[in-house]
Amino acid sequence: MSFLKTALIAATLVASPVVASAQSILNDVLSSGVLKVGTTGDWNPMTMKDVATNSYTGYDIDVMTALAADLGVAVEFVPTDWKTLVAGVTAGTYHITGSASISPARAKAAGYSNSYFSLATVPLINKKDAELFKDWADLDKPEVTVAATLGTTQEKQVKEFFPNAKYSIVEAPARDFQEVLSGRATAHITSNVEANKLVAQYPELMIVPVSAPRAKTPVAMLMPQGDQVWINYVNTWITLKQEAGLFDELAAKWQLSN
Repeated sequence: MSFLKTALIAATLVASPVVASAQSILNDVLSSGVLKVGTTGDWNPMTMKDVATNSYTGYDIDVMTALAADLGVAVEFVPTDWKTLVAGVTAGTYHITGSASISPARAKAAGYSNSYFSLATVPLINKKDAELFKDWADLDKPEVTVAATLGTTQEKQVKEFFPNAKYSIVEAPARDFQEVLSGRATAHITSNVEANKLVAQYPELMIVPVSAPRAKTPVAMLMPQGDQVWINYVNTWITLKQEAGLFDELAAKWQLSN
């Protein structure tokens, strides 16, 4: 091999990491001074949008505000919905999302950060039906309609958990629990975290006292699949904040329950 060819290969190997880093979202965020976060604003207590003020509150909002502060940039929350959450990451509409359940389907198109929390799925019904539904099997009947929101993990779960029931898949800004409140559905399924908030907000709803929640699932942030520099940075940040107790503090603040 000639000296020139060897020198060119060596130069390429040295330059490659620099090129990859320069193309990373991390550099875009630092140079623009803005971290763009995709969030749905409809998942209490993770992300809640106040339409009147066009502002957001919630566990995810606090996490992303802390991430932006450590990056030394401003945070911009970009409205999205569940069915387009992944598409917004891959299209570059935002740099990262708030919490999303980890699923093989999403992982085909987007990258994930390390997980920092886990959810489980529970069913909710109207209290007037309390004597009819005591466990999962009670809902898996032809006369029962179970609702879920399009694009969520529960959209797939509702068909797996209740093969004999009917389904009502609603699209944002509509939500599955509204189907139960209106009487259009018998039940809906959601994360235990949201379920606790819903029953506090709507006294007519109750969590079915099932023998155990189903589908314990880790949550994480979605990012572009090929940007390992950005993924590495966020994972490092998550590890440091876990050690510092940030996620525990926010879980207590927002009354999250596993």
